[in-house]
Amino acid sequence: MAKINILPALTLVILLLFISACSDPAGKQQETVFKQRPEIAEIKPDKTVKIKLKRGGDGDYSWELSGDDADKVLQVDRQLKESLGKQNTK
Repeated sequence: MAKINILPALTLVILLLFISACSDPAGKQQETVFKQRPEIAEIKPDKTVKIKLKRGGDGDYSWELSGDDADKVLQVDRQLKESLGKQNTK
């Protein structure tokens, strides 16, 4: 008597049942819709001002500033002048 191997046929039936259960019964697939939102498109990360602070042998400070926004570079320069000027008067 010949042995009948049922395992491949059973595996195929289970796989077909799984695929049919996972498919959309109405046959409609949901499409992903990407909307462009202008409030998100205009958000840009702030680029920082890079500061290279140097201290001389006589205790004086100097610095080099670099950045993309000139207004921010000038603001940081003013803040450094004020903070270092206050430290020297103490």
